Amino acid sequence: MRDIRNIVVLTGAGISAESGVATFRGPDGLWEGHRVEDVATPEAFERDPALVQGFYDARRAKLGTVEPNAAHEALARLDVEWPGELLIVTQNVDDLHERAGAKRVLHMHGELKSAWCLACDGRIPWEQTLADGPTCAACGESGRLRPDIVWFGEIPYRMDEIDEALGRADLFVSIGTSGAVYPAAGFVQTARYVGARTLEMNLEPSQASPFFDESRMGRAGELVPAWVDELLSGGGAE
Repeated sequence: MRDIRNIVVLTGAGISAESGVATFRGPDGLWEGHRVEDVATPEAFERDPALVQGFYDARRAKLGTVEPNAAHEALARLDVEWPGELLIVTQNVDDLHERAGAKRVLHMHGELKSAWCLACDGRIPWEQTLADGPTCAACGESGRLRPDIVWFGEIPYRMDEIDEALGRADLFVSIGTSGAVYPAAGFVQTARYVGARTLEMNLEPSQASPFFDESRMGRAGELVPAWVDELLSGGGAE
C-alpha cells in the first residue's frame, strides 16, 4: 500500500441507508412512494412544483432525524489522517459526510441543504421549507428558489474537478453504489485507464463489479472502518 498517495472515494445511497436515509429507488421502483419521473426531473418541477417542493422539503426535514454511521465516521477519520490527496465524491444529497467531520467532500448531485435561485442563478444555504415560495436573499426575487439537486436530464456538478482527481488517482474506491447511474458508474473505468487500483464495497455485487480489482461484500458500517484501519496502518502516502 505504500505506493498509494492519491485516493478518490465514491459513495452512494448504500452508505446512508444504514443511517435510515431512504435509498434512491426501492424494489417497487418508487422513491418514498413517488415515481422518480414525478419528483426528480425538470419537467416534473415545471408540471407540479408544489409536489416536488413538498417532496424535498420532507426529505430535508428528515435529515434532522438521522445521524452519521460508522462508515461516514471512518471516512471522516481518513480525511483527517490521510496526508496525500483525497476526494470523497458522493452521489448522496444528505449532509452525513460533513456531520461526521469530513471536509474533502464533493456533492456531484447537489445538496438538500442548498437552494438554487432560478432568477439570479445563485446557490444559497437552505434548511427551511421551499414550498411557500420564499425570497432569495441574493436577489430579492420570491418564488424562484428550487432544490439544488441534480435531476435526471441535468449535468452533475463539478465534473471537471472529478475527472482531474481520477486522472491523478492511485486508488479508486466505490462504496454503496449500484453501478447503474452514469456518469458515476463509469468512474471505475476511468480510474483503471490511468492505472489506479480499484476497490468496491457493497451489500451485493453491482453492475460495475466486473471492472473492479477487488470487491468486498457486506455492510458499509463494517467494511469501511476495517478498510480505513487497514489503509492507515499500512502506510501509503509518503
